[in-house]
Amino acid sequence: MSLNDPLANCLSHILNSEKQGKNECLVGPKSKILVSVLTLLKDSNYIGDFSVVDESRGGWIKINLIGNINKCGVVKPRFSFTKDNYETFEKRYLPSKNFGLFIVTTSKGIMTHKEALDKGIGGKLIAYCY
Repeated sequence: MSLNDPLANCLSHILNSEKQGKNECLVGPKSKILVSVLTLLKDSNYIGDFSVVDESRGGWIKINLIGNINKCGVVKPRFSFTKDNYETFEKRYLPSKNFGLFIVTTSKGIMTHKEALDKGIGGKLIAYCY
């Protein structure tokens, strides 16, 4: 198993587990970015609750799945976006307007694209989910 991009591995594992109809999945190694992305997905009702299992070797995250994810993945390369050119990426990655979400990293932290647009700040796209 290649661990060059733990976020991409986590999202693909979640998507594969959802397609198989599983109720939970284990992903790892845990990281701060992974926990903050999962928190945003939980707040947007794409996944259920999750718990962090600390071990000596990186740790794991146990995620409860609720079957709300149709597709999720990372955006490579990490495109920069502003409030003006956001719609080009929405057309490229999301199936329709105002459906799904982008997870972006900004100077104010990791947040959804809706929060970033409300605050009027740009950033880099790191993941999408719908």
